[in-house]
Amino acid sequence: MDTMKAIWMAPLAGLVLGCAASTASPLGDDFPKPGPDGKVRLTEEEWKRRLTPEQFRVLRRKGTERAFTGAYWNHHEKGTYICAGCGLPLFSSKDKFDSGTGWPSFTKPINPKAVGEETDRSLGMVRIEVHCSRCNGHLGHVFDDGPKPTGLRYCINSVCLKFRKS
Repeated sequence: MDTMKAIWMAPLAGLVLGCAASTASPLGDDFPKPGPDGKVRLTEEEWKRRLTPEQFRVLRRKGTERAFTGAYWNHHEKGTYICAGCGLPLFSSKDKFDSGTGWPSFTKPINPKAVGEETDRSLGMVRIEVHCSRCNGHLGHVFDDGPKPTGLRYCINSVCLKFRKS
């Protein structure tokens, strides 16, 4: 009888322990906690467990989603767009506009310190890459062809964002 109980309990225990060891659902809101310096630093394996394969490809490998395919390029609800990697508020719907490019576009970040910038010389051109200042996840690029008052267009991959309604 003890052998039968052990055979029945082993898979159940593995399931329970596996769930308990999981750091987060790829679609959940269980974001990693920042360290004392306010930054989120995870290993590549930890990011792979936390993110969907597409989120990992774009946020951690600096990929790009195809135009007109993301969840937020034609999204019009009022609220805040947060980093899908760490939950940092990045952009407000008040600053979102239709750029016609097929990616969500914003005139400015919600806070100037929310995103960092660096020169991107990939693909035979020079652009300004933007990344989350908390987890360093790649978000997209910023261009100087946006509407007034900033003249900027933050062209962001939807897969890098989650949305919080106001």
